[in-house]
Amino acid sequence: MFKIFHRRRRQKKTDASTRLNLLRSGKIRVVLRRTLTGMSIQFVDYKVDGDVTKVSAVAADLKKFGWKAHTGNIPSAYLIGLVAGLRAKSVGIEEAILDVGLQTSTKASRLYAALKGLIDAGINIPHSEEILPDDARVSGDHIAKYAQSMDGDKKNKLFSKYIAAGINPDEVPKHFAEVKQKIIDAKGVNK
Repeated sequence: MFKIFHRRRRQKKTDASTRLNLLRSGKIRVVLRRTLTGMSIQFVDYKVDGDVTKVSAVAADLKKFGWKAHTGNIPSAYLIGLVAGLRAKSVGIEEAILDVGLQTSTKASRLYAALKGLIDAGINIPHSEEILPDDARVSGDHIAKYAQSMDGDKKNKLFSKYIAAGINPDEVPKHFAEVKQKIIDAKGVNK
C-alpha cells in the first residue's frame, strides 16, 4: 500500500506527528535551525491563533559581542545558545523542550553545542549528557589544533577569512573565552 504524506512533510518542512507530541508537552519549544553560515534559535509558545516567538537569537548577534570568527561552527553555535538562553531567562522562561525539526541529529554537532549553551544559561531542557560536545570542542580547541598542524601557506589559505577578520586561528579558544565573558556580563543583551 502506498502512503501519501502531508504536503509539508513531502516538502521536508514539518513532521506533524513529532510536532504534535512536542505541543502536547505544554512547554515552550526551543526551535533550533542551522544554516551553512550560522544558526537561529527561537523560544516559541503555541497558541491556537498561531505560534508566538518569545525570544530569538541568530548568528549575526554574535558580531555585536565582538565575535570575529566564522559563525557556522561549534563554538559560535554554543555562544548563540548562550545568548538565547540568557535572553529567555531575562523574560522569565525557565524550561523548554527541544525542537530540531527534520534536521539530522548527530552526537556532539552544532545543534547540541547550541543546546549546551542554552543549558549553561540556566534553561532546563530534557536531554542526554552523551549527546553534548565536550568543553574543549565547544571552546574551539579542535580549530586551533588543526591550524597549528599546518604550514604557513596552507594555513593562510585555509583560514584566510579568520585572518582577514583579525583573528589568528590558533587563538580561537582565547577569543571564545573573551566573547563568552562579554555575553555573560551583558546577560545576552547587546548594550
